Amino acid sequence: MREWVPVSTSPKGRLALAAVRAFGAQPFDEVTVGDLAAKAGVTTGALYHHFESKLGLYTFVRRDVERRLLDRMEGAASAVEGRSAAISAALLVGFDYAVRQDAQRLLGEPPTGTTDDPLADLLTALSQPTPPPIGRVLAACWRAAVLSVADGVPAFQARHALGVLELRPDETSTKSR
Repeated sequence: MREWVPVSTSPKGRLALAAVRAFGAQPFDEVTVGDLAAKAGVTTGALYHHFESKLGLYTFVRRDVERRLLDRMEGAASAVEGRSAAISAALLVGFDYAVRQDAQRLLGEPPTGTTDDPLADLLTALSQPTPPPIGRVLAACWRAAVLSVADGVPAFQARHALGVLELRPDETSTKSR
């Protein structure tokens, strides 16, 4: 069951919206609890009351934005034929979403405070039967493209870099040994 999504005018909702903007623009370590509270128009006590910590707030918004990203990527992958085309469609649609939402830092950096990586897991599933490290490799490429936009590279150039990736079967992995 999905967690309750706060109404944007509530203190919890204003904190969540402020966190999406802040973590989308700056690395986790550069965002302060005081800045988040001030941008949301609440006290730092409200942040701790609703989320227990900066990491708790980050995790809340990361999961929400990441779930929206993954839903779009899964939809794009299912709309095309072939493994390579599905992966390419997922990477590009996900890139467009991250840039359009100004969530480059939030989604471009690996998840903070956990070893789970839903993006790598999705890309691994889409890449079957290629061995599991491919999901982490593709996720790293996708994140590098997204973060390059946050660092000032024009989005069309970073998107083009993703577009030239192609997954081809490794002929040795299908042969019996």
